[in-house]
Amino acid sequence: MSAAIILEEEEKHSLHSREFGFWIYLMTDAVIFALLFATYAVLSENSAAGPTSKELFDLSRTAVETGLLLVSSLTFGMANIALMNDQKGRVVQWLFVTLLLGFAFLAMELSEFAGMIEKGAGPEVSGFLSAFFTLVGTHGLHVAFGALGIVVMIGQIMVKGLTPPVRSRLMRLGLFWHFLDIVWIGIFSAVYLPGVL
Repeated sequence: MSAAIILEEEEKHSLHSREFGFWIYLMTDAVIFALLFATYAVLSENSAAGPTSKELFDLSRTAVETGLLLVSSLTFGMANIALMNDQKGRVVQWLFVTLLLGFAFLAMELSEFAGMIEKGAGPEVSGFLSAFFTLVGTHGLHVAFGALGIVVMIGQIMVKGLTPPVRSRLMRLGLFWHFLDIVWIGIFSAVYLPGVL
């Protein structure tokens, strides 16, 4: 067996090990979010005479945030389709669009937080607000890290091309990004909707 074949087999094994490790990470992240959802469910009615969700939440704004994340999931999917067709330029274009949508989501979320704090509804006011800021803020932090990952992947694609390791990293980042969409749907359904109804 030649050295090139041995190296190729070793690289495939390494990529499979990384994919398995990533699934373990994603499961632990799901557990963290499950705990944050449970904490929010327990504390959601504990407003300590402070503002309640009905006074603070704007469902139309949250619907726009949801739309931004769902469309970003679609654009990441388009990047994956371009990846399967070996269209390096298209992959970068779709990732860039995904990045812009992610930044728009983060800007809206930060604006929401700033508006709440300005109204005297910061995380220190009540158990409800502590749980809200922790859950939604943790999701936002994940989106920020996902956006950073997209920037890194754009750089790697531009420098290295669509090599097997780059493809593997991009597929794992896509799973992470889609996972964040699923978590956001949970936040929209379990936090914002009940909070205004």
